[in-house]
Amino acid sequence: MKLLWIVSGLTLSAVGIASFGRIIDKPKIEKPKSEKDALKVASLKPISKLKVPLVPTYASHVAPILLEQCASCHRPGEVAPFSLLTYADAKKRSQQIAQVVETGYMPPWKAAPDYGSFCGERRLSDEQKQILKNWANTGEKSGVLSKSPALPKFPVGWAKGTPDVVFEPSTTYALKADGADVYRNFVVPTSYTEDRYVSAIEVRPGNRAIVHHVIAYLDTQGRARKLDAQDKEPGYSTFGGVGFTPSGALGGWAPGNETPFLPKGVGIFLPKGADIVLQVHYHTSGKPETDKTKIGVYFCKDAVDKQVRILPLIGGLWIPPGKADFKTGGTSTIKSDVTLLNVTPHMHLLGRDMKVRAITPDEKEIPLVHVPDWDFNWQTTYTFKEPIKVPAGTKVKMTALYDNSTSNPRNPSSPPKQVTWGESTTDEMCIAFVSYTVDSEHLLKGEKAQGFKNFGEKQSK
Repeated sequence: MKLLWIVSGLTLSAVGIASFGRIIDKPKIEKPKSEKDALKVASLKPISKLKVPLVPTYASHVAPILLEQCASCHRPGEVAPFSLLTYADAKKRSQQIAQVVETGYMPPWKAAPDYGSFCGERRLSDEQKQILKNWANTGEKSGVLSKSPALPKFPVGWAKGTPDVVFEPSTTYALKADGADVYRNFVVPTSYTEDRYVSAIEVRPGNRAIVHHVIAYLDTQGRARKLDAQDKEPGYSTFGGVGFTPSGALGGWAPGNETPFLPKGVGIFLPKGADIVLQVHYHTSGKPETDKTKIGVYFCKDAVDKQVRILPLIGGLWIPPGKADFKTGGTSTIKSDVTLLNVTPHMHLLGRDMKVRAITPDEKEIPLVHVPDWDFNWQTTYTFKEPIKVPAGTKVKMTALYDNSTSNPRNPSSPPKQVTWGESTTDEMCIAFVSYTVDSEHLLKGEKAQGFKNFGEKQSK
């Protein structure tokens, strides 16, 4: 298999979903020579919930998978490079589809199975993968197309309903036709004279063909404005961060990864006068493009009793050149009963593996998330299906693995060099952000949790 990479200077970067259309050159999948062989292939793994036919059809077996798992991105006007809404679309790409689902490249869900349970998981079962493989290897039968599932109805407006307020950059950003991915930060003042609490956000990319993902950070000290003023174009560019430690964050967006509303009585603190720093990850499309991404904010409608806080688990970094298995990590002991809401791993191009877990005082291990095949271009906030309560004294541990050798195709330096902490392409980071609430906090009673430091804010007194 031949991997095609986008190269800019010393930066070597796989381009996530946009690469689906070009990352694999003539995939080779062994076809069964007989029905007996096909049955043998289909029986390699136990079938529990879904029957795997020897000769699947598009209408009955393939369309339900593609329309449910792939169509949110693979449709006209979205970030994926081609559509998968019809039989003709799927037939043309059948071998490629079979290849990328077998390797786990698609759907883009990096968390390991059976290590944490999350909202919105983009994962195919073994049976679904086998159906797609069998279909590609047995002639891509159409079946009765009139009996195919109806196309999903995708939201035209705001999926969560009309936001309370919409923020957007003051001007449109122009992206060149070709080149490396761009991380552009747009400073959007909120101008509020009082603190607010946010229940959810929704991001609407202005040009879904080039917007890969978006993160909304907060700045209460005017640092982003200074960086913006130094750049002649709209916004300013960084890699990995926003150029400083943010004062907080509202959340993020990636194709198919929509965050839910927070539970009733829980809110994200939006300080008065804060600026939203909207970091947009762009990738080129082969022609000049423009974008003006918006963020809709939904304020908490009910009185807020608990504030969402962020616990950063940070690992030290001093990665020698040529080191293929540099290990690091960070641990924090929680001093009060808390409820964990989500976790966001973060590394750069040398990152290979990250695991986050909680160890209770009685030595019970609670899995939070494990990303065994880290990809910088597929960063995700993993929201737990059910909030996780942990007692005081619980240790939250993060371990991470880095590859700074020549065998890492994503290594931005050739030959490899000493790598430390920083925000540039050739630097690294090692953080896992864990969002939580403090059980003893009851803002409605005037009982604010003391001594809990949110990422980027001063210690409470």
